[in-house]
Amino acid sequence: MFEIQGLNKLQRELDQAQRALDELDGELGTVQFDPHDPASIETAIQSVCQMVDSRVGQYAANPIVGPLIDQIKESYRESIVQKAAKARLQVEENE
Repeated sequence: MFEIQGLNKLQRELDQAQRALDELDGELGTVQFDPHDPASIETAIQSVCQMVDSRVGQYAANPIVGPLIDQIKESYRESIVQKAAKARLQVEENE
């Protein structure tokens, strides 16, 4: 007979991951920024990161959730940067 070790730890990590995903379900919040002001864009990015951290930061040490948090923040950062660039292009096209 043999004993599989580590299943309790894995189960805890999976439970935490599920709770973290539940916390991220729904609207996270809103940010506004001036697409022509890099400081405003950076402030919006930092605000979103803080929103994510306030929801799931307590799970950051979890090996499943930690990388997911980083990916979510990066995704929001890219989205804000892309929206700012698109807004600047629209202004340029209308001039």
